[in-house]
Amino acid sequence: MKTRHIVAMGGFAPSDSPGDRLLDGYLLSLTGQPRPKVCFLSQASEDGPSSTLSFYRAFAAHDCRPSHLSLFAPHTTDIEGFLLDQDAIYVGGGNTKSMLALWRDWGLVGILRKAWHQGVVLGGVSAGANCWHAACSTDSFGPGTLRALPALGFVPGGFCPHFDGEPGRRPTLRAMVSRGEMPDTLACDDAAAIHYLDDSAMAVASLKTARAYRVTRAADGRVSIKALPTRYLGK
Repeated sequence: MKTRHIVAMGGFAPSDSPGDRLLDGYLLSLTGQPRPKVCFLSQASEDGPSSTLSFYRAFAAHDCRPSHLSLFAPHTTDIEGFLLDQDAIYVGGGNTKSMLALWRDWGLVGILRKAWHQGVVLGGVSAGANCWHAACSTDSFGPGTLRALPALGFVPGGFCPHFDGEPGRRPTLRAMVSRGEMPDTLACDDAAAIHYLDDSAMAVASLKTARAYRVTRAADGRVSIKALPTRYLGK
């Protein structure tokens, strides 16, 4: 079995910060390829052209071969062959629940799992980080409403993005973990990510101040939130 990588990003660094898109470069570096092929999946944003354009603009800063796969207007009938030929697959943000429903209907879940086991680096931001976990905290059900959602379970436990970027994330996650609606969870600030390397996990960040956290529930329902050692990717 090849080395398996998933890079689950909590959110983007501010666009004017020195760390903007450092996490993207980190994800590409894990492929070990000089000019990696990276495919963008934008189903969480309804395959919207603006998110796809943003992907191409961002990855133009890296020496890679970007592409995208639409499920509303697919450019190939051999979706499995196309995705398995990639070095990395990058999933954008948006509505996690709707994206997962679309993936299941198109048979992408099995394809993505096969790609992961064959060494294709998987990753993404927000919904594109939520999806790989057993459960996630998501606003897919409507603005201002955060709920727990079962996800793909490629990696165990829960995930919460935007831990510092949206005021309701921290208290809502604490309550959901306390009530048992979410399992023990890893949470990421914007500009921080969890890198799953086979069965291990480590935290990385593109800003010095960004952190990842472990949120756990004791037998009495009390919840602890502990910052993880987080490696800064900049100089």
